[in-house]
Amino acid sequence: MEDNNDNIVVRYDLPKNWSEERNFSFEHLTQLVEQVHNSAYTSSVKAINRFATIRNYIIGFYIVEYEQNGSDRAKYGDRLLKRLTGRINKRGINETLLKVSRAFYLNYPQVLLYREGKSATSSHQLSDEKSATSSHQFVTSADKLISQLSFSHIREILTIDDPLARFFYETECIKCCWSVKELRRQIATNLYFRAGVSKKPELLLQRTEINTSPALTIKDPFSFEFLDLRPEAFTETNLENALIAHLQDFLLEMGKGFCFEARQKRMIIDDEYYFADLVFYNRILHCNVIIELKDDEFKHADLSQLNAYVSYYRENEMNEGDNPPIGILLCTRKGEKMVEYALAGMDNNLFVSTYMLTLPDKETLQEFILSELK
Repeated sequence: MEDNNDNIVVRYDLPKNWSEERNFSFEHLTQLVEQVHNSAYTSSVKAINRFATIRNYIIGFYIVEYEQNGSDRAKYGDRLLKRLTGRINKRGINETLLKVSRAFYLNYPQVLLYREGKSATSSHQLSDEKSATSSHQFVTSADKLISQLSFSHIREILTIDDPLARFFYETECIKCCWSVKELRRQIATNLYFRAGVSKKPELLLQRTEINTSPALTIKDPFSFEFLDLRPEAFTETNLENALIAHLQDFLLEMGKGFCFEARQKRMIIDDEYYFADLVFYNRILHCNVIIELKDDEFKHADLSQLNAYVSYYRENEMNEGDNPPIGILLCTRKGEKMVEYALAGMDNNLFVSTYMLTLPDKETLQEFILSELK
């Protein structure tokens, strides 16, 4: 059963007749109390998160309105937020929060429409003059922002200036249920650029449309900074062992729907043993994903090896209802033309991507972003 009051849902079980419930033991009582406690706690946390998000938005609204229309606004100027914090003197209200709340209001006009009862249910139907900074196609609905993202998530996303990039991280965060820590990491490693969305904004629509066929997003490069490996001294075995030891982080970096299946998967081809480094199954794409790891730059022979493994899987390992397997070759560097020529004429679905073991310095990062924007 559910007790639903003002969007707070508490689930609990009740027998039709307590007197006939012979299995109502102490253990059963313990389970029932834990069940209702956990359900109520989870629901109350969600309600508190929604309240905090709306509260902060309204605070931002008041601040902006005062800055524009306050009768004595000139008296405070740039010191407004600091003076306001000192005057309120309440725990949880500080200058940083007021600054973020102000930015929240300015960057998300759809929330104001939502609070006024004018919000469209679809994120693609927003029409408001304040949202002119970005295409209406790339606006997350206020309902999703408030119900599926905590204000801590929104706070991290607000560090991004580009509205399209913000929408990308909002979408991925909601789809993949990222924690704040994982969101912060994906922003720090520039997933928006690595996923290729900066060059092809239409990929964002594929991520938000319900009826579109699922597609695998291959990042380039992948970021393996969580492995703590030294780029100047590691082997393929070191890399494989480290990825298995940090499997949860690796799965998050790979994307949604990946399930680990095997490492060093043995295959017998012409009476000889061959071993695929890592094998996953993607439950969304309904196919195996075979990953080959290399500790140096791309070589066309490596792609031929991966192609053979994918062909073997397609012929011998596919189950009813599976789609053809996918192969991903991960290397330290690649030449675009060589990859293009090596892939030409191959029937299997193969990808070549690079990976980095450390976060790039500021100068390298700037060069990478500029090259992606060309």
